[in-house]
Amino acid sequence: GFFPENHSKYHIGIDLHAEEGKTLFRQLAGRSDIMVENFRAGTLDTWGIGYRRMKEANPRLIYVADSGFGQWGPFSQGRASYDAVAQTVSGMIGITGFPGRPPILCGIFIGDWFGGLMAATAALVALHHRDRTGEGQLIDFAQSEGLIRTLDWTWVRQGLGGRDREPEGNRDRALVPADIFPCRDGYVAVAAARDAEFKGLCAAMGDEALARDPRYATLGARQRPEHMSTLLDRIRGWAGKLARAEVEAAAARHGFAATRVATAKDKHDDDHLRARGSVWEYEDPLYGKMVEQGPAAKLSETPARIKWAAKPVGWHNHDVLTRLLGLSPGRIRALEGNKVIGQWADRPGAKPPAHWDGSARV
Repeated sequence: GFFPENHSKYHIGIDLHAEEGKTLFRQLAGRSDIMVENFRAGTLDTWGIGYRRMKEANPRLIYVADSGFGQWGPFSQGRASYDAVAQTVSGMIGITGFPGRPPILCGIFIGDWFGGLMAATAALVALHHRDRTGEGQLIDFAQSEGLIRTLDWTWVRQGLGGRDREPEGNRDRALVPADIFPCRDGYVAVAAARDAEFKGLCAAMGDEALARDPRYATLGARQRPEHMSTLLDRIRGWAGKLARAEVEAAAARHGFAATRVATAKDKHDDDHLRARGSVWEYEDPLYGKMVEQGPAAKLSETPARIKWAAKPVGWHNHDVLTRLLGLSPGRIRALEGNKVIGQWADRPGAKPPAHWDGSARV
């Protein structure tokens, strides 16, 4: 996951335990608009580079502290977090999985991704405030609290009905029918929540009378647990005889939603995504041919782009410290000699590829 999140960035390595390293860090903060850290609460304060010290170096700085449980409160103190922990504490995992079986973690690092996106949004708000007032500020964001915002009607059900939301597997309790069904050559997601869409699904199944059955004729009727189960079983029997493409074609003809469960290879080779730049293939001077996820948002006047692949830690030490802080080559060599700044570890993944000859860095 390092490459998709770190392309087009400058990578430097500073030992923040060393006093000279802390000084360099404060100097960089003094030249920065936004600083982001994701250590456990209070760590950078103990190192002397927390928000209060950074504010002294740059009162306009927007300091984003992205942690598992926030910078204050009894549960945050001294407690580390990973994505799986944030998913669990948020309550998100409690509604996943299939009835009668253990919860299932989300297949991606949703807490990390969602936390980064919400923190970035908060940073934009803080930038707007700074443009108006000249003042920076601290943004305290907790991964676990951010994921609570994804739980849609879970809290409404508890607040109004006093009941927890039960695991539903892949089906949707609110929009019926909506589930993932096995086909002859894989899986397909089918959804037909509106009554007109459901009539189209019934026509595709060759059972138009099903749409007139009082158990299924309206969304409210289809939502009843006993009706939902029998309906989904009938759709499962129909889809299981078809290929994914046949179900997709039937959906296009009859006006309901259906699409195959795609694999990574499906998306990697997708002509549509490549034409839009959502799958981005390019030649990097260090790594050669690279294929990555491209920018999702397409801006008409300032389109995003990938300038270079993510580089090993410390790759841009000289460039950043010379250009931003005005350090001389001799000073940089002294910092290297004192191990205040450094570069990648000698292990696969952290260091440049074996074919790199030490030539100019980009």
